[in-house]
Amino acid sequence: MEREGRDVRQLPKAHLHLHFTGSMRPTTLLELADKYGVRLPEALTGAEPPKLRATDERGWFRFQRLYDAARSCLREPEDIQRLVREAAEEDIADGSGWLEIQVDPTSYAPRLGGLIPALEIILDAVDSASRETGLGMRVLVAANRMKHPLDARTLARLAVRYADRGIVGFGLSNDERRGMARDFDRAFAIAREGGLLSAPHGGELTGPSSVRDCLDDLEAHRIGHGVRAAEDPRLLRRLAESGVTCEVCPASNVALGVYEKPADVPLRTLFDAGVPMALGADDPLLFGSRLAAQYELVRRHHGFTDAELGELARQSIRGSAAPEEVKEKLLGGVEDWLAA
Repeated sequence: MEREGRDVRQLPKAHLHLHFTGSMRPTTLLELADKYGVRLPEALTGAEPPKLRATDERGWFRFQRLYDAARSCLREPEDIQRLVREAAEEDIADGSGWLEIQVDPTSYAPRLGGLIPALEIILDAVDSASRETGLGMRVLVAANRMKHPLDARTLARLAVRYADRGIVGFGLSNDERRGMARDFDRAFAIAREGGLLSAPHGGELTGPSSVRDCLDDLEAHRIGHGVRAAEDPRLLRRLAESGVTCEVCPASNVALGVYEKPADVPLRTLFDAGVPMALGADDPLLFGSRLAAQYELVRRHHGFTDAELGELARQSIRGSAAPEEVKEKLLGGVEDWLAA
């Protein structure tokens, strides 16, 4: 009989949905706030993660305010280097062999000397952390759908220009209830023509239609979140048949009020429909759990067997932008984990 309950931290996997500032350790945030004399909101200074609910405008605004407060503590290149190195260390401890970290460099430009210097500092930090820790790391540049689509085009051109420095994809983040996906179609065309993956957010705060928009208007290779596709059987079939990976972040979904409790996240519906998934931590700083905890959540609340967890890990690896030799090594590690 197969032994269940293997340590999910030992399961090789890829991490495809992790936001830059949101990857920060809480202790690091407190140290940087002290270093720069930043007075943080009380919700960011406690032992527990903040109580969040972003299903209405006010709740999303509060979530963004906390995120912006944390980002204001990243002011020097060494802060960026520390954040990336620690994110890599946390991922390695959770069994990740490949990390694609998502960032909008315009958010960091004012304190780091401009857009291009900010991006170069981030890419240098990722390269250094990857070499120092051995973790395969790349960057996904994300535009902000709350800003003008022309800004997204500028970012897309910049992302393509720096593709040889470790940028593998182009995304679209922030409140998906604002800004139509089709408004950003030209930016995504620029990114795709430059060889980058299309990985916009959709299907989290709004329903299946936002996932369809990402597929139809942005030709998405992956969908950030995508869980609301579970409400539309035809859309599930389309995702499964096209092999579009959904970057599902269950702890985030519950923390933001998309679902009331972990058991409500439709992971089993997506899995049984054949939709490829890559579990992600989204913003551990604000949601209180990292990558391995997502696998534990799926095991505990959805009854996934070790064989099914192994398949989730395979799906994350296959959906990544990792080189084929890295994928093969990680996939072999999944088989070793199951055979142990």
